[in-house]
Amino acid sequence: MVLTGAEILIRCLQEEKVEFVFGYPGGSVLYIYDEMFKQDKFKHVLVRHEQAAVHAADAYSRSSQKIGVCLVTSGPGVTNAVTGIATAYMDSIPLVVITGQVPTAYIGQDAFQECDTVGITRPCVKHNFLVKDVKDLATTIKKAFYLAKTGRPGPVLVDIPKDVTNHKCEFSYPKSVTMRSYNPVTKGHTGQIKKAVQLLLEAKRPMIYAGGGVILSDAAELLKKLVKALGFPITNTLMGLGGYPGTDPQFLGMLGMHGTVEANMAMQHCDVLLAIGARFDDRVIGSPDHFAEQPRKIIHIDIDPSSISKRVKVDVPIVGGVSEVLEDLMKQLELAEAKPDAKALADWWQQIAEWRAKDCLKYKQGSKLIMPQFVIQKLYEVTGGNAFVSSDVGQHQMWAAQYYKFDKPRRWINSGGLGTMGFGLPAAMGVHFANPKATVACVTGEASIQMCIQELSTCKQYRLPIKIINLNNRYLGMVRQWQEMFHGNRYAESYIDALPDFVKLAEAYGHVGMQITKPEDVEPALRRAFTEHKNDLVFMDFITDQTANVFPMVAAGKGLSQMILAEDL
Repeated sequence: MVLTGAEILIRCLQEEKVEFVFGYPGGSVLYIYDEMFKQDKFKHVLVRHEQAAVHAADAYSRSSQKIGVCLVTSGPGVTNAVTGIATAYMDSIPLVVITGQVPTAYIGQDAFQECDTVGITRPCVKHNFLVKDVKDLATTIKKAFYLAKTGRPGPVLVDIPKDVTNHKCEFSYPKSVTMRSYNPVTKGHTGQIKKAVQLLLEAKRPMIYAGGGVILSDAAELLKKLVKALGFPITNTLMGLGGYPGTDPQFLGMLGMHGTVEANMAMQHCDVLLAIGARFDDRVIGSPDHFAEQPRKIIHIDIDPSSISKRVKVDVPIVGGVSEVLEDLMKQLELAEAKPDAKALADWWQQIAEWRAKDCLKYKQGSKLIMPQFVIQKLYEVTGGNAFVSSDVGQHQMWAAQYYKFDKPRRWINSGGLGTMGFGLPAAMGVHFANPKATVACVTGEASIQMCIQELSTCKQYRLPIKIINLNNRYLGMVRQWQEMFHGNRYAESYIDALPDFVKLAEAYGHVGMQITKPEDVEPALRRAFTEHKNDLVFMDFITDQTANVFPMVAAGKGLSQMILAEDL
């Protein structure tokens, strides 16, 4: 069968069972769009900015077990997409990003809408390809999907010159591919797993620390079985929320810069730490030197060997897939004759109970100003904790992480590593396409929402019933908090003094807008949005207390036990 490059690409996407392609057309990808128009096996979602295409594909992947796919044109299409690609790369999200390129004869000639896509994206992709021969296209697409999903997942980019999409060759899609230089290890070393089991059974003050790798490996049920079998306390990173039930008594809450006292103190003072699919980043453990002051044995399970002992020295490294390693770990625990020290564990739980008694997330909701924490708590109550929640980045993101208790994986969709403002709304779009019958809420702030607010147009076109929870404090909230605490209350460019009327703006796009200014109106407004306007996009503009800050807080460069609490100020 002789096909053009554009036809081949479409057939490849069909072979990979792609459901949606998020994208924006342009000159160099018109042959591809023409062929896409002729088929009906997958759908295209037209966004209003290329950054949103990648964010939506990213969230489609995060909220499902599938690979997100996006398509953008050359030059500015690519450069607009880079923020989304870097966001996915930092959080290890499997994507296939297809980019148009100028014809092969024009590459390097500063042609119209040309950029060095391979060079620009190399630092923020798992791998990228420039396809110069149509005969290589099908195999390259197969490699892209294989690379994106296996090992440590990530975005893979395929750059296709325009002439390649019009050239012809025989089409044959490979059933599988192998690459000599790429053989990710999934099975953990048996000897190392046995060492880990021995340490866990000898522990007096054990702690389990689980990250996004648990969710990416679909290992949440295995993790729950392990935690219940051992009776140990557990904490999740921001990216790991939902990997263990947030309402379970063994869960100590999120750890890190804005983690709970009990989670941070248990991390700092444990004697054996089991790290699963997490990377000890700066927002999690603060200062590595401070973290190392308390001696502990560390077991680290991760698919990526470069993440092990990168920031913290590890005693028992286990390279492998989280699911595979946890299965073997459970088998070894079942075979072991010894059991965890019940007396020591009871004493440890008593200490944790004392830390927990500080109730570090408490706040006061008065009768005049809406506290942002109160809005998130009411959102949790109204949705029964069953919503998919996307967020932007800032104070609202941390409050959502602290006060919305995620019991299931893939329900919490946020930009962790890169911290990308503008992520929330296009992410909510991607979540809806992956889960069309689910309740989807986007928690955002008045600054973040404006970065991709044009996607309200996309939501109108596809009738997406997303509920936008805008915690409007008229500030770049997290910036203001740092300026207040560390920069002598000098609010340099953090005050937003030219905000739109969000209700009118939402209505201009054809949606429902609400403004809520009183605490007693918060819950009724939320209930109205999720019932009376179940099938509508509702933009809920909550006017919140401008002085509210996120606590606890570990200042940059400080250690986990050096938390600032609201009561300290």
